[in-house]
Amino acid sequence: MASQVTKTIIKAARPTFSGKFDTARRALSVGATLQQKKTLPDKTGKNVVLVDGVRTPFLVSFTDYAKMMPHELARHSLLGLLQKTGIPKEVVDYIVYGTVIQEVKTSNIGREAALAAGFSDKTPAHTVTMACISSNQAITTGVGMIAAGAYDVIVAGGVEFMSDVPIRHSRKMRALLLKLNKAKTPAQRLSLLASIRPDFFVPELPAVAEFSSGETMGHSADRLAAAFGASRAEQDEYALRSHTLAARAQAAGHFTDLMPIKVEGKDGLLDKDNGIRVSTPEQLAKLKPAFIKPHGTVTAANASFLTDGASACLIMSEAKAKELGLKPKAYLRDFTYVAQDPIDQLLLGPAYGIPKILDKAGLKVSDIDTWEIHEAFAGQILSNLKALDSDWFAQTYLGRQSKVGSPDLEKWNKWGGSLSIGHPFAATGVRLAMHTAHRLVKEDGQLGLVSACAAGGQGVAMLLERHPDATAN
Repeated sequence: MASQVTKTIIKAARPTFSGKFDTARRALSVGATLQQKKTLPDKTGKNVVLVDGVRTPFLVSFTDYAKMMPHELARHSLLGLLQKTGIPKEVVDYIVYGTVIQEVKTSNIGREAALAAGFSDKTPAHTVTMACISSNQAITTGVGMIAAGAYDVIVAGGVEFMSDVPIRHSRKMRALLLKLNKAKTPAQRLSLLASIRPDFFVPELPAVAEFSSGETMGHSADRLAAAFGASRAEQDEYALRSHTLAARAQAAGHFTDLMPIKVEGKDGLLDKDNGIRVSTPEQLAKLKPAFIKPHGTVTAANASFLTDGASACLIMSEAKAKELGLKPKAYLRDFTYVAQDPIDQLLLGPAYGIPKILDKAGLKVSDIDTWEIHEAFAGQILSNLKALDSDWFAQTYLGRQSKVGSPDLEKWNKWGGSLSIGHPFAATGVRLAMHTAHRLVKEDGQLGLVSACAAGGQGVAMLLERHPDATAN
């Protein structure tokens, strides 16, 4: 794997030469080219399309968004979507929005963000949570609503705001405060206050940890990497690949899903993801293990970082898009969710979801033109790649006679991923979908596969097909 990643980086860095044949080939119409490629049937009866999508810049937590509230960040994504698509607010029938660590004041953040963005109070909105795949769930919930004929136009998205997460009193203190609230006499209140002990004041801090195991996700990633033999050197190399490709894509202007925003108290517009850092192998090698010490392999550099950000996308039937004069980016052809052991296989969602969605569609690994896979940890990505390329894993856990096969890394997360761009838990799904749609255009592809793992041992896989009217703007 290490050599494959190295070859990918080196090859991507080389300048390309377009000869007469390439010039002539590109002169062919997009329609004629697409007709020669594999297409997927519509399963919804509505030909549901991803019209467009946007996201705020993904910023390292505790930086430029730190003084905001999450619904304000979500509001920016909704306004950005309206601005980019040009549709009136009144056209939107329903909003499905994701979040993971909720601000208690805005528990249905989809509704509060919609109202803050000026949507009619007659437009329903609800909030979903499915850890790192929350906005994937928002999108597929919208697909289901359209397929059922309940609504025509859906906005889906998600927001995560790790700069200000709710911190609770201990359970003992919460119980005491609730009793104090019910106490009717001063004597009762004094008696309750006298029962306070020092441990009552220890707060409960949120953690990226599994309730079922009490284990942090980083700890699970370390164990998974060890189980699949993903070395520290491989992980650092993959992390370097992610940051290198993201920096290159950012410089080339490929992140057209990113909408600059104005934040109060900040000069100018925020218009770039700020977590992209191209380091060197030597610098990465100096970092100490972050979770299993001293022998672990997961570090701050080969793991995704705490990120603030929001995203939103517009989905509807193809017929409705034509009626509104919109040019969709992609067809949302199929999706599946998977779940497995949340302790030993917490982060293996793609290894289960990818073969399931390929089998459903009658596709092979080689049929996929773009892969956009969530990078929680470099070790997680490498473990999933090794699992897909393992006969033993296929026979033991997937019920298959032989391995699924290893995707071509030349088609894998070519614009970087969550390790470099950032990972606001509930906003990443829309980014994955939009980068898929835009890459299909820029790389002249037809079919794209999105997959991600999530807390609880769950995962998602989605298939997108390039729309003939698609552009990468």
